[in-house]
Amino acid sequence: MPIRLGAVSYLNTRPLVHGLERETDRFDLRFDVPAKCAELLHANEVDVGLIPSIEYPGHDYRIVPGVSIASDGPVASVAIFSKVPTDRIRSIALDTSSRTSVALLRVLCARWFAIAPQLKQMPPDFDRMLSACDAALVIGDNALFADHEALGLEKVDLGEEWIGMTGLPFVYAFWAGRRDAVGPDDVLALQQARDRGLAATDTIGHDLYPDNPERAARAGLYLRENVKYALGEPEIAGLRQFYQLAAEVGAVASADTPRFY
Repeated sequence: MPIRLGAVSYLNTRPLVHGLERETDRFDLRFDVPAKCAELLHANEVDVGLIPSIEYPGHDYRIVPGVSIASDGPVASVAIFSKVPTDRIRSIALDTSSRTSVALLRVLCARWFAIAPQLKQMPPDFDRMLSACDAALVIGDNALFADHEALGLEKVDLGEEWIGMTGLPFVYAFWAGRRDAVGPDDVLALQQARDRGLAATDTIGHDLYPDNPERAARAGLYLRENVKYALGEPEIAGLRQFYQLAAEVGAVASADTPRFY
C-alpha cells in the first residue's frame, strides 16, 4: 500500500512535494491546512504528515531527517501588521490557521517585545482584524503579498525577530510520522523531492500564479531567499530552543526532544 502523505496547500510547501504526485506506487498525497494535517496524523488517517512544529511535542513521532520549512532571517510570510509601534501593542488578532505562528508570537511577546497583549482569534481578514485590535498576526500569501506601507501599517517579521532574539533559525514545519511509517528509501524520496523543488522555484511560482507575472516572480524569490528547507544542526538547535521557550510560556505542556527516522 502507498504511504499516506498529508501535506499543506501553501506556497512554501510546494518545493517539498514537487513531483511526489507522480510517485503513486510509493505515496498517496493529499493537501490540507496545517492544523488539519496534524489532526489527520494524530488520528492515524495519514502515515506521515507535514505538520507544524508545535504539533510534535507530546507524540511518539519520528521526523524525516534533513527536511523542514524554516527561516534564517526574514521569512516574509509570518508577521504581525500593526497600527502602532510594537511596544504600544495592547491587542493582537490571530490568524489561527497555524498554531506554530501563534506559539512563536506568544514567545516573542513574552521574551523579546516585553508586552502582554490580549490575543483574539479571528478569520484572516485585515479590515476586520485591525478594526478590532491594534495589530494582526497574518501568515501565508496574505502576509507575503500585503503592501503594508500602502495600508499604513508596520510589518514585524516574526522570523527576523526570532533570529534577533536567539541567533538561531526557526523551524515552522517538517515531515513526521510514527516510528515504523517509512523506511530509508522513502526518506530518500522525500529528500529528493525537496531537491527537485528547490531547482524549480520559478516554475512553481508561475504554475501557481500564471496570470500574474509580478506575483509569480515574487513567489519564486520568496522560495529561494526567505524559506529554507534544511534541517541540520542549527535548525535542530533552534527547534529545541523553541520548544523550551514555548513550554515556559504555556504554549505546550512540556519541551520535547526531536527524534528522527
